[in-house]
Amino acid sequence: MKKVLICKEKDEKETRVALIPDDVKKLVPLGFEIKIVSGAGKKSGFSDDAYKNAGATIVTNEEAAYEDSDIIVRIMKPESLNGIKKDTLHLSYMDPFNNKELLHDFAEKGIQAVSLEMIPRTTLAQKMDVQSSQTSLAGYVAVLNAAAHLPKALPMMVTPAGTINPARIFIIGVGVAGLQAIATAKRLGARVDAFDTRPVVEEQVKSLGANFVKIDLGQMGQTEQGYAKELTPEQIAMQKEAQAKVCEKANIVITTAKVFGRKAPLLIEKNVIERMMSGSIIVDMACSTGGNVEGSKLFENVVTPNGVTIMSGDLLERQVPYDASKMFSGNITAFLTHFYNKEEKELKVNIEDEIMKGCLLTKDGAIIHPRFKEN
Repeated sequence: MKKVLICKEKDEKETRVALIPDDVKKLVPLGFEIKIVSGAGKKSGFSDDAYKNAGATIVTNEEAAYEDSDIIVRIMKPESLNGIKKDTLHLSYMDPFNNKELLHDFAEKGIQAVSLEMIPRTTLAQKMDVQSSQTSLAGYVAVLNAAAHLPKALPMMVTPAGTINPARIFIIGVGVAGLQAIATAKRLGARVDAFDTRPVVEEQVKSLGANFVKIDLGQMGQTEQGYAKELTPEQIAMQKEAQAKVCEKANIVITTAKVFGRKAPLLIEKNVIERMMSGSIIVDMACSTGGNVEGSKLFENVVTPNGVTIMSGDLLERQVPYDASKMFSGNITAFLTHFYNKEEKELKVNIEDEIMKGCLLTKDGAIIHPRFKEN
């Protein structure tokens, strides 16, 4: 397997491309044959000529190109599998917990489907971790978006007309997105508080110059994949009440709490929002999985009666598509080269490899991943 097709995203909101010209230059000398659908990189700032100069072939009809492709790479899950041949290796986000029917379609057609979200969060697979690379940028954009809407400056300023106090930003959830949000807010001069259910991240928060809000929730920890463990109803109630007191004083609140494969926990309810200052901003980075904030809407901003703006914070990496594509492409390139045999000039789907075992969902006409296959 060495013939790679880079798809053009069908969703008009999608701005990224799965592979950039610089990485095409790295893959072609290894023996990969790369095709790209015309215009696929345009929104990210990469022209067809740049791909052509890197060694890729430009095609105008994506479906027709499926027939001569061993590997298909794209950002989001496909709208249709028509034309994709049996045994093709397909790489994209899949949202497998919410797309069981799509998994069955992949299996029925004999396509080998890799879910990029399922790549194990191990040291070896770190270079392939699209979740980390993309959410890091999203955390950065979340702060910029909130700052642009806030009717107040972020840093402290001492002027002849008086002193401006720094804005207060509260970040709930200190994963990759949260850490980048903290770093960005501190660079912009804000006063930052942060909370996470995992006490182990306190040191990281403090190292970035932020204050770690301590809330005693009892026994806590994280999963093997590095995600926060799901809270009990009693723990969520305790967390909400303690957070409310910090939210009341904050100019910006950013929530990043997602539970992989499950509905996001509701952390900020209407009664808390009603206690917040007029003009304050909330960015809910979990809108697409149910939302951390009551009243948030995917891809929409909502202004409450008391003047609080609730901003949608999902897929914010699309606002910086040049760098988001560069990082995503680096992840894909690391994946392809890891499984590529240079001597045979073939990519091997090795299901004994821990990385492949963790993210390959379908093979040989069946759903093979233990979390999704049906007994």
